[in-house]
Amino acid sequence: MKTEPVIVRPLLPGDLPLLADLLVKVHAVDGYPVEGVADPTVWVSSPAVLRSWVAELDGVVVGHVALMAADGEDAARLIRKGDRDESFAADELRALARLFVSPDARNRSVGRLLVRTVMDHAQAAGQRLVLDVLHKDQAATRLYRRLGWRYLGDTDHLHNGGSAPAACYSWPG
Repeated sequence: MKTEPVIVRPLLPGDLPLLADLLVKVHAVDGYPVEGVADPTVWVSSPAVLRSWVAELDGVVVGHVALMAADGEDAARLIRKGDRDESFAADELRALARLFVSPDARNRSVGRLLVRTVMDHAQAAGQRLVLDVLHKDQAATRLYRRLGWRYLGDTDHLHNGGSAPAACYSWPG
């Protein structure tokens, strides 16, 4: 049986229940995200999300990624503190966030296609991207590095009264 290619498209309101279920499944397998699982629909559709996309495989939603304002990201603070690149104003800084892929759809380039979608959007809009990724999420870290993201430094990601070690990245590098 031939499998159809992965399709990336903008998130539609009808996708939210599917994404909420998928997020809970991803969290059970990976421990990601460390926040948001108590109310996954709100986490995925937060007003802080500027745009978001989903990936479909054989007509089934199998992944998600969002573009958000970068204000709360530690990577944004590192950029503003130490980067002298004047070609990106503060309002041109955005965060790639809330990337998750169904465990059943991994090793099919779903994550790469979702990340490339945000990168292409940012490039067309003249935006610089940042992200924070937990150290434990090594597959995500490898993906970002393969796609040319630049390591900025380490931080502690604060969540639900706790913290976890994380790395900060920017793109373009």
